[in-house]
Amino acid sequence: MEDVAVAHNVLSLLSSPHRDFLIRNNADQVKIESLKGKKIGLYFSASWCGPCRRFTPTLVEVYDETVSKGEFEIVFVSSDRDEDSFKGYFSKMPWLAIPFSDSETIGSLKKLFEVRGIPSLVLLDEAGKLVTNSGVMLINEHGAEAYPFTSQRIQELKDQEQEARRNQTLTSILVSRSRDFVISSDGKKVLVSELEGKIVGLYFYSVVYNASADFTPKLLEVYKKLREKGEKFEVVGIPLDSDEEAYKKGLESVAWLSLPFNDKSINKLARYFELSGLPTLVIIGEDGKTLHSNVAEVVEEHGIAAYPFTPDKFAELSEIDKAKEASQTLESILVSGDQDFVIAKDGVKVPVSELVGKTILLYFSAHWCPPCRAFLPKLIDAYQKIKEKDNNALEVIFISSDRDQDSFEAFFGGMPWLALPFGDSRKAFLSRKFKVSGIPKLVAIGSSGRTVTKEARELVDLHGADAYPFTEERIKELEAAEEEIAKGWPQKLKHESHEHELVLTRRRIYNCDGCDEEGRVWSFYCAECDFDLHPKCALENKESKHDEANDEDKSKHGWVCDGEVCTKA
Repeated sequence: MEDVAVAHNVLSLLSSPHRDFLIRNNADQVKIESLKGKKIGLYFSASWCGPCRRFTPTLVEVYDETVSKGEFEIVFVSSDRDEDSFKGYFSKMPWLAIPFSDSETIGSLKKLFEVRGIPSLVLLDEAGKLVTNSGVMLINEHGAEAYPFTSQRIQELKDQEQEARRNQTLTSILVSRSRDFVISSDGKKVLVSELEGKIVGLYFYSVVYNASADFTPKLLEVYKKLREKGEKFEVVGIPLDSDEEAYKKGLESVAWLSLPFNDKSINKLARYFELSGLPTLVIIGEDGKTLHSNVAEVVEEHGIAAYPFTPDKFAELSEIDKAKEASQTLESILVSGDQDFVIAKDGVKVPVSELVGKTILLYFSAHWCPPCRAFLPKLIDAYQKIKEKDNNALEVIFISSDRDQDSFEAFFGGMPWLALPFGDSRKAFLSRKFKVSGIPKLVAIGSSGRTVTKEARELVDLHGADAYPFTEERIKELEAAEEEIAKGWPQKLKHESHEHELVLTRRRIYNCDGCDEEGRVWSFYCAECDFDLHPKCALENKESKHDEANDEDKSKHGWVCDGEVCTKA
């Protein structure tokens, strides 16, 4: 990393033997020496880069607010692929740039400041010393408030944020220097002060994101019911869309309030509440304090019954959920009205009642998903081995996230089990019940109809057919057997293939750096280098060396490796 103590000479940093100037987007030349004594931002960006195009308007706003002070300048360092692209992109920037033709200087700056991704904003102080190479994050988090970009200023902002957390109010959250209002669905301004004393849900969403699109109608239903009952509840949308038309269309379809499109507070709020996914519904209590960081799942599951989102209410709902789990049957999760069947590959309907008493794996997957396609052969292998031992023991039900009927049929055609029909409404319920946020996902339902584990994919990956029936007791048996296998193995060893000592470590699934094959459970591992050596590779080497030293003693002190298992001879 570039040493922060190094003071760079701006002229030598930005010039070349035949150029002592930078350019503006109208082709005017500006002498580099005029930047002496100024704070400088080196903006590494390109027109082909989507994140760059989204960040540039934010940077323009900050630049417009700070450049008038006369102490700050930005220099565009382009990664565009041709001069026309450079010119088109640079035309939207009010600052300076290194000419596109000077690829040598551009390359040396990227190397000097170790730019491995764009957009990147490197900030230098008046003396040319590196302040930070994380300028993009700084601008996204604090905007123009970060100026003059010193470590002292950044600490001040952090202290202010901590103070704001300690003394949080609805006003401190939603009011900014330039805005003391939110807007209604018909575009009218509503003062934030009018929301004080209410329970307020801050709804982080994106109109174009499917999970948000699915959740919004459910939230709207709860919102309307609570308003009809006269409850002091309000929702303020925090839009994360980059398309203003999509934002307007989305706002018109709901009855609640919203921050303005592209408001400067949006990124700040996302960071403040540590946003990690969509949809997110943060609940602010009547006193302005945060009641809950995200109640979206609870609202989706329990609707209006989740109100008023207090700890006591969640404890009550938790008991209800436990009671439901205890009384769960296969039919209670797979039957909905007249949808009381699954299908075989020939389209024949198989009644859910015929599956009662079996262990059922719910396989959430899709043809377009590479990890799903990679996992499928492992699941088929485990399925067939389990069925060979007991044909009535197990069944798998494919629950598709494919985009059309043809894709569904093509993917299902390679599976030896059953499925929900494509587009079946039960999929939404099952995805919500088992909190399916990514695929492939494999949920095991026991012969009693109760959920055994939601992590059956990991168990099949690690143990294959041996994981059946996927119960906690079975996994403990397998782990005990694995511990037994490793008895007598050295806890640490040195190996000629690696410079550091290797430690016997549980590593689940890994790629052996010795034989380049997949290994499971045990590895001789170097954490410093992330180096894995399969016990077979590590211990056979020890056996080989021992053979050379004393061939007659090999049966006593060598290692015998068979597949995944190595034992003392």
